[in-house]
Amino acid sequence: MLSCARTFGGGRHVLPRSYTLYVLRFTAAVCVVCAVLVSASAVLLRERQLVNIELDRRRNVLMAAGSIGSGETVSQEEIERRFASFEVVAVDLRTGEEDPAFDVVGYDARRVLTDPAASRPVPGNAANIQRVPNHALVYKRRDQAGRTELLVLPVVGQGLWATMYGFLALGPDMKTIRGLAYYEHGETPGLGAEVDSPRWRALWPGREAFDEQGRPVIEVVRGRAGSINVDPHRVDGIAGATITSNAVTHMLQFWLGEHGYGPYLERLTALNEDGSDG
Repeated sequence: MLSCARTFGGGRHVLPRSYTLYVLRFTAAVCVVCAVLVSASAVLLRERQLVNIELDRRRNVLMAAGSIGSGETVSQEEIERRFASFEVVAVDLRTGEEDPAFDVVGYDARRVLTDPAASRPVPGNAANIQRVPNHALVYKRRDQAGRTELLVLPVVGQGLWATMYGFLALGPDMKTIRGLAYYEHGETPGLGAEVDSPRWRALWPGREAFDEQGRPVIEVVRGRAGSINVDPHRVDGIAGATITSNAVTHMLQFWLGEHGYGPYLERLTALNEDGSDG
């Protein structure tokens, strides 16, 4: 017979087989109950989680666009009111064209990277980006004439410890930066994590992403950059975080280039110069 032995005061007592079975059954029952509770909570809270994820995304778009100030506390209703001035547009990164037939609801650009039909590999690059989605969701705000006056682009790339996710905002000329906001990263607190500090974010508005030949040249330098008038393509580096600073440079130059939003930005620039926007 199966038995379980335990010692009391130097003596050895043998527990009956029924006790062992009771312990096993009780443990199994607790595991089942806990699993059911966790699963039920996940299902019941899923809708609220999705709402919070969407609200956080909108808040970060507004931060990159300068529509929410540093340290400003904004209610959910106010976020939704300010975000209403933007439209969500699907861009086919293979062609640089907007795709009005694409369903933007619930689209997850991270998940599609594992789908060969919805993403594609890109040549080796300094940003260490291996695949990009076929479609990207961008955020546009138009002026009264219908031209794009503000464009917010998702950017992603490898940092020192983990992937960094952010938004880059451009003005109507599609080269002047309005803002940069990172909302998810694993950089070192006090060093690379300064990418989401108000002080460093304040250095970006007014810098220019492209040179006169249309090449993406925006760069985070080691040390201090000059003023916007003298040194428009460079931004102060983060002290003690050279790898993170370089990662930001490589990431932005990649997404503003030919394998990212480059063709789309050329199209929007031409449309704005013509006085119209598709």
